[in-house]
Amino acid sequence: MKKQAILMMLIVVLMASCTADPVELTKCVSEKPVGFWMGLWHGLIAPITFIISLFTDSIEMYAVNNNGGWYNFGFVLGAGILFRGSSKAGREYRRKRSHSA
Repeated sequence: MKKQAILMMLIVVLMASCTADPVELTKCVSEKPVGFWMGLWHGLIAPITFIISLFTDSIEMYAVNNNGGWYNFGFVLGAGILFRGSSKAGREYRRKRSHSA
Protein backbone atom coordinates (compact mmCIF):
# COMPACT_ATOMS: atom_id res chain seq x y z
CA MET A 1 0.00 0.00 0.00
CA LYS A 2 2.84 2.38 0.82
CA LYS A 3 4.49 1.76 -2.57
CA GLN A 4 1.21 2.53 -4.33
CA ALA A 5 0.87 5.84 -2.48
CA ILE A 6 4.43 6.83 -3.37
CA LEU A 7 3.86 5.87 -7.01
CA MET A 8 0.64 7.88 -7.13
CA MET A 9 2.36 10.94 -5.65
CA LEU A 10 5.17 10.60 -8.20
CA ILE A 11 2.66 10.44 -11.05
CA VAL A 12 0.81 13.51 -9.75
CA VAL A 13 4.04 15.51 -9.50
CA LEU A 14 5.13 14.37 -12.96
CA MET A 15 1.78 15.29 -14.50
CA ALA A 16 1.72 18.66 -12.74
CA SER A 17 5.13 19.47 -14.13
CA CYS A 18 3.81 18.92 -17.66
CA THR A 19 1.04 21.51 -17.62
CA ALA A 20 1.22 24.00 -20.41
CA ASP A 21 2.97 27.31 -19.98
CA PRO A 22 0.68 30.31 -20.15
CA VAL A 23 0.32 31.61 -23.70
CA GLU A 24 -1.28 34.83 -24.87
CA LEU A 25 -4.64 34.17 -26.51
CA THR A 26 -3.68 35.95 -29.75
CA LYS A 27 -0.57 33.78 -30.10
CA CYS A 28 -2.58 30.64 -29.37
CA VAL A 29 -5.20 31.41 -31.99
CA SER A 30 -2.64 32.36 -34.64
CA GLU A 31 -0.74 29.09 -34.29
CA LYS A 32 -1.78 25.76 -35.81
CA PRO A 33 -4.75 24.21 -33.94
CA VAL A 34 -3.99 21.23 -31.72
CA GLY A 35 -5.51 17.86 -32.55
CA PHE A 36 -6.11 14.37 -31.24
CA TRP A 37 -2.78 13.72 -29.50
CA MET A 38 -2.81 16.97 -27.54
CA GLY A 39 -6.46 16.34 -26.68
CA LEU A 40 -5.49 12.92 -25.34
CA TRP A 41 -2.70 14.47 -23.27
CA HIS A 42 -4.94 17.24 -21.97
CA GLY A 43 -7.54 14.64 -20.98
CA LEU A 44 -4.92 12.69 -19.04
CA ILE A 45 -3.70 15.73 -17.12
CA ALA A 46 -7.16 17.33 -16.73
CA PRO A 47 -7.50 16.79 -12.95
CA ILE A 48 -4.09 18.35 -12.29
CA THR A 49 -4.66 21.32 -14.59
CA PHE A 50 -8.13 21.82 -13.12
CA ILE A 51 -6.71 22.15 -9.61
CA ILE A 52 -3.99 24.51 -10.83
CA SER A 53 -6.53 26.58 -12.78
CA LEU A 54 -8.45 27.23 -9.56
CA PHE A 55 -5.51 29.22 -8.23
CA THR A 56 -4.22 30.93 -11.37
CA ASP A 57 -5.79 32.55 -14.41
CA SER A 58 -2.88 31.69 -16.70
CA ILE A 59 -3.55 27.91 -16.90
CA GLU A 60 -6.50 26.42 -18.76
CA MET A 61 -7.44 22.74 -18.82
CA TYR A 62 -8.88 22.80 -22.34
CA ALA A 63 -7.11 24.13 -25.45
CA VAL A 64 -9.01 27.03 -26.99
CA ASN A 65 -7.29 26.63 -30.34
CA ASN A 66 -8.24 23.04 -31.26
CA ASN A 67 -9.37 21.32 -34.43
CA GLY A 68 -12.80 20.36 -33.10
CA GLY A 69 -14.01 16.78 -33.10
CA TRP A 70 -10.67 14.99 -33.03
CA TYR A 71 -9.38 17.10 -30.16
CA ASN A 72 -12.61 16.53 -28.24
CA PHE A 73 -12.41 12.78 -28.89
CA GLY A 74 -8.82 12.68 -27.62
CA PHE A 75 -9.73 14.72 -24.53
CA VAL A 76 -12.63 12.43 -23.61
CA LEU A 77 -10.55 9.32 -24.33
CA GLY A 78 -7.70 10.63 -22.16
CA ALA A 79 -10.03 11.41 -19.29
CA GLY A 80 -11.66 7.99 -19.70
CA ILE A 81 -8.31 6.24 -19.60
CA LEU A 82 -7.38 8.17 -16.47
CA PHE A 83 -10.56 7.21 -14.66
CA ARG A 84 -10.58 3.67 -16.11
CA GLY A 85 -13.73 4.34 -18.11
CA SER A 86 -17.26 3.38 -17.22
CA SER A 87 -16.84 -0.30 -18.06
CA LYS A 88 -15.11 -1.04 -14.76
CA ALA A 89 -17.90 0.71 -12.85
CA GLY A 90 -20.47 -1.36 -14.72
CA ARG A 91 -18.65 -4.63 -13.97
CA GLU A 92 -18.35 -3.69 -10.30
CA TYR A 93 -22.06 -2.84 -10.10
CA ARG A 94 -23.07 -6.13 -11.72
CA ARG A 95 -20.70 -8.07 -9.45
CA LYS A 96 -22.11 -6.51 -6.28
CA ARG A 97 -25.68 -6.96 -7.50
CA SER A 98 -25.19 -10.67 -8.27
CA HIS A 99 -23.66 -11.30 -4.80
CA SER A 100 -26.49 -9.57 -2.97
CA ALA A 101 -29.25 -11.53 -4.75
